Parts: sequence; C-alpha cells; structure tokens
Amino acid sequence: MDVPERSAAPAVAMVAGEVSGDLLAGLLLGGLKKRWPELSSYGIGGPHMERLGFSAWWSFQKLAVHGFNWELLRRYREIVGIREQLRERLLKERPNIFIGTDAPDFNFKLEEDLRAAGIKTVHFVCPSVWAWRPDRMEKIRRSTDHVLCIFPFEPELLARHGIAATYVGHPLASVIPMEPDRAAARVALGLDATAPLVAILPGSRRSEIAHLAERFIRAAALMKAQRPALRFVLPVVPGFRPQIEAMVQVNGLADCVTLLNGQSHAALAACDVTLIASGTATLEAALFKRPMVIAYHQNWLSWQIMRRKRLQPWVGLPNILCAEFVVPELLQDAATPHALADATLAWLAAPQQDPKRLQTLQTKFATLHQELQRDTATIATDAIQKILQN
Repeated sequence: MDVPERSAAPAVAMVAGEVSGDLLAGLLLGGLKKRWPELSSYGIGGPHMERLGFSAWWSFQKLAVHGFNWELLRRYREIVGIREQLRERLLKERPNIFIGTDAPDFNFKLEEDLRAAGIKTVHFVCPSVWAWRPDRMEKIRRSTDHVLCIFPFEPELLARHGIAATYVGHPLASVIPMEPDRAAARVALGLDATAPLVAILPGSRRSEIAHLAERFIRAAALMKAQRPALRFVLPVVPGFRPQIEAMVQVNGLADCVTLLNGQSHAALAACDVTLIASGTATLEAALFKRPMVIAYHQNWLSWQIMRRKRLQPWVGLPNILCAEFVVPELLQDAATPHALADATLAWLAAPQQDPKRLQTLQTKFATLHQELQRDTATIATDAIQKILQN
C-alpha cells in the first residue's frame, strides 16, 4: 500500500483509556506540539488532550473498565467494536505514528495490527509486567516499535526480551511541585485553613465508584464521629456527582464534605491525608508528599484471578517503588469502613503521636520524586522523532 505524502508536521494517532491516561497523553502531546506546532492528532482521548487540539473520535470513558476480566466481559462487544472501527479508520488515515497510552488490553491488539500494516507504534507506560502478568512480554514485543517507560528500571527489563525502550521519567513528577503549598491550595478551594482535612479519592471509573465510594464515605462518617472538626474534600467526575451527593447526604456528611468537579491535584495539595483507590492517583499522592491509605475492591471473581497473578506483595505504586509497605494497603475484604477510618485517623494523629513515621515517609517520597523527575515531554519527543526518521 502506498503511504500518502506528509508535511514536516506528523499526524499522530493516540488512544488514552481513562482519566490518568488522558493526563499522561496530554502531557506528551504538549511536547509533540512544541516540536511540531502544526501536528495533527486524533483517536480516543479526553479533555486534557482536546485542549491541545486533539480530535477525540471517542471519549476515553468508553474504555474505562475496572477489574481483571469480569467487567471487561460484560462490555466486551462494545469495546471490541470500538477498536475495530478505530483500526479501520486508522488504516485509511495512515498516521505517521500511533501512540497507545496505557490501556494495554485495548491498545496491544490495535498496535499489533497497525504495525503489521506498516504504521509505526509506540506504547507509553510500560505495563506492570514486573508486578503481575509477565506473559505480556511477548505481546509487547509483537505490538510495539518502542516503549516509553516512566520508571527507571523498566528499559533494562524490556531489553532482556528484545524490546526497545526509553526511560522518560514520570511526567507528573515535573508537574507536581517538590514542595506543594497546602495553604494556597486551601485558599484556592475555599477551604478552612486550619481544620484537619482528608481527601477522599475513590477513583474515576464507574466500577471503582460502585466498589469503593460508599466504603470511603462510610469511613468518613466514622472518622467524623471521632473527630468532629474533620473536614473532607472529594473530587468527582461530573457524571457521578448525583450518585456521590446522595451517598454524602445519606451518611449525614453534607456539612463537612466539599465536592469538587475533578481537581484531584488541588485536593491532594490541600489535604493532610488521603483515603485513596489503588492506581495512578496513589503515585500522585506520593509526589504531593501526602500520607495515604490505599484501598482496592472488586468483584470476587476478578479479585481471585488478579490475586493469583501477582508477583510481589504490594499493590499500591508508592509501596512498589519503595519496595516496602510505607503506607497501608487495605484490599478486598480488609477494606471495611472501620479499618479504613482507623488507618486514616492514625496518619492524622502521627504529627503528635508518631512524628518519625511521618517524617520518614515524606523523606522517601521526596527521594522518589527526584528519581522520577525528568524532562519527560522532551525526552519522549526525541525518542518519537528518531522512530519517525527510521
């Protein structure tokens, strides 16, 4: 098939599968647009990407699935249908390069088909093959020309399997300040400057809300009963706001919970501690140097499958990267409202009762921040330019 001629500015197809993917892809797209101001980009994405001129043929929310296989099976036909439509459209458009941001279950098959058709492919964010599902290595090798890695140990691991990769740092480490201004964040959000504040982050996907939001809000009610001065801030994806508002009302927390439309970074900057769903947001909390309690819950079948494929004892990214349990993880049946409340209150009491614990945690998080801080957009754009020139 003849490849149509292109101007100096490349056409880039991208797929981001959830809120965190949209954020990461938006940061990468910013670097690409700086290098090629006339660059065109299209595919599946969200608001961060769209603000940079990205044409979203489908919203990233169409791909947001929680759990290992059960939720995916329920929506299998819809998601596969989107992938097939996207594949056919990209084979006609013939972009210069395709960049799949995370969402490996969706992107790898698409990347493999596009690569077989002569379209260069890049995968941004190495799947956590070092944590679980090492069987993905062969799939990565077949699917992508290059992997952009956000953790420093990943390129060497991939190289042992014949996969080209570049460590680009974690883009969030350059966005989040080394010393977040808690007072300024509270002023910006209109929050009490002195009241102890807990950020509640139950996730952004529908199934995360279903599994964790009520547990977190019930935990907040238990905390409030013990410490009446407590206040809470809860970032919400707009589509879930009525559901969350109802939970807050039922649990008698309307006078002490501030709901935000998104703004998770502002919430993390403002808070003293966060009760948070396992995922990328836990790394964001670590970069904000905030103590946290990590929770995870899914349907029983998905949990059994995932539990058997784990390669190490940690689930939360801060614990994985520090190679120790620096923050509590309450998973599945252990994630009860009482346990979540007790673990969160322990962090709130730490400045008086266990200051060394808090100081040690913040030192570890500062070191982690420095290790991850690179000029991600430029390094990634350099790697992409080399791929385009080959």
